[in-house]
Amino acid sequence: MPRAAKGAGAGDVQGLLRALPSVDVLIGALAGESALAGVPRPRLAAAVREALAAERRRLLEAGGPAADAAALGGRIVAALTRSGLFSLAPVINATGVVLHTNLGRALLSPLAQERLREVAGSYSNLEMDVSRKERGSRYSHVEGLLRRLSGAEAAIVVNNCAAAVLLALESLARGKEVIVSRGELIEIGGEFRLPDIMAASGAKLVEVGTTNRTRIGDYRRAMGSKTSLILKVHPSNFRVVGFTHAVPVADRGQ
Repeated sequence: MPRAAKGAGAGDVQGLLRALPSVDVLIGALAGESALAGVPRPRLAAAVREALAAERRRLLEAGGPAADAAALGGRIVAALTRSGLFSLAPVINATGVVLHTNLGRALLSPLAQERLREVAGSYSNLEMDVSRKERGSRYSHVEGLLRRLSGAEAAIVVNNCAAAVLLALESLARGKEVIVSRGELIEIGGEFRLPDIMAASGAKLVEVGTTNRTRIGDYRRAMGSKTSLILKVHPSNFRVVGFTHAVPVADRGQ
């Protein structure tokens, strides 16, 4: 049961709660607000219910008077204006970093934007092999591009590096050993830690070297019949300086 506000009786509180406008009344009062043009009715109704719930809590805790439709409408308009109609919005990149992860990374070229508008505005062959007249794969559209860029035999798109590493390890090294320098056991954005990704893939982590110095001999001594991969990790979000040594990728196959 809701507790009565301090200094107010149960009857007073119930009267204050009954004085609040209904959801439909508030939606009707907001119908002409230009700031809410384009806001879908379900989203507007959810914002109205949130505002009414907050006002009820305030009345139960602190007492009246109750806010009228105009006051509640102002709060709703302010809340929806702050959050915006869409969560993504253009910003100015003044950081000096061209490929900025937090700001959308690479911009689309004018040609890519034009093609996106053209294809997204109609039905497309996303999962249809038009030449064979049968269902295709949505990955085929980007696989060829990635193969040409990387020289790989096949390719697939995932949404972050952690997922890519997990799939590669699970496919190539499940139940086998993967050698990694101790200086490369990093945690990347999203709290993905390399040892945890390794464990989830089923591969066995074999650490070599030290935090600041790993030599090619460390890899050679760790290799054995159960070795599947030597994993090179790019320390993109940190740097070890001073008395350091790392083995270049080209030397690890020697």
